[in-house]
Amino acid sequence: MNREEIIRLVSNKLRLIRTEAGYTQDKMAEIIGVSKKTLVQVEKGRVLAGWSTVVSICALFRETETVQFLFGNEPLEVLETVAREGIDYRRMKTFGGRIWWRVVSRKNGFVLQQNILSKHFRILDEKHYRIFSSFDEKHSKVRFKELTMND
Repeated sequence: MNREEIIRLVSNKLRLIRTEAGYTQDKMAEIIGVSKKTLVQVEKGRVLAGWSTVVSICALFRETETVQFLFGNEPLEVLETVAREGIDYRRMKTFGGRIWWRVVSRKNGFVLQQNILSKHFRILDEKHYRIFSSFDEKHSKVRFKELTMND
């Protein structure tokens, strides 16, 4: 998944996100910081939302079923991984991947998981803190191997 794919996905679902949240076009435009005209153009599929607008939508409406369906239970992790082209050692507590994740590898208290929707990878420590995230499978496996090497 990359910026363009995320922009397309969110732009195509903007009307549904707005409706699910119970906002008028006027109110939604105000909340996400665009003109009503721009919002209407995006909802009608005439233009795509910008990256910053998409980030705002995912951050402000991350609890909606539509955003959850697009990115799983941690949409901001997906956005952060794409924006930073992978992240390493930003410790963030997670729920351990009980719903949206499949285990790729488990060793020495670490677990390498892949999100079933976005397809990005992450490494959690024994307390379910995310310490690495990337869309690059090879890089993720190399990092997992480095972390799980016996001293």
